Amino acid sequence: MADMNIETQIITPAVHARLSVLEARHEKEAAQLLRLESLANLMDAQFKIPLLPIPIGLDAIIGLIPVIGDTISIGASGVIVVGAQRLNLPKRYLLQMAGNMFIDWLIGLIPLVGDLFDIGWRGNIRNVRIAREQLERKWAKEREFALKD
Repeated sequence: MADMNIETQIITPAVHARLSVLEARHEKEAAQLLRLESLANLMDAQFKIPLLPIPIGLDAIIGLIPVIGDTISIGASGVIVVGAQRLNLPKRYLLQMAGNMFIDWLIGLIPLVGDLFDIGWRGNIRNVRIAREQLERKWAKEREFALKD
């Protein structure tokens, strides 16, 4: 027996067309976001090391090279922020992401402390989480708006 509380909505052809265009764009943005999430995972949590309770990424490994390692890894972090910019995230979130990137780089410059910080901070994963949250909010608002006739 069908649930009587489910509301059925009949949409017009114009609304259907708007939703189709919107869904195609959302799928493209989701694919871009997935690439950014894969990069963040590679940099922050790709590898499981025996005896370590949490996985580490290339950021922590490269960070073992004093000064140069953290400067190299900031490039990957920059790719994530630029990718978020291409997804049209509001500037305040891009600035927050840039701040996370700067903190990761600055503290990463401190020998040993910076390496431990990289493992716990996971700035790249933080940044893609910000991007995902903002995109999901934007997608919900756009769908809601597209459904209005």
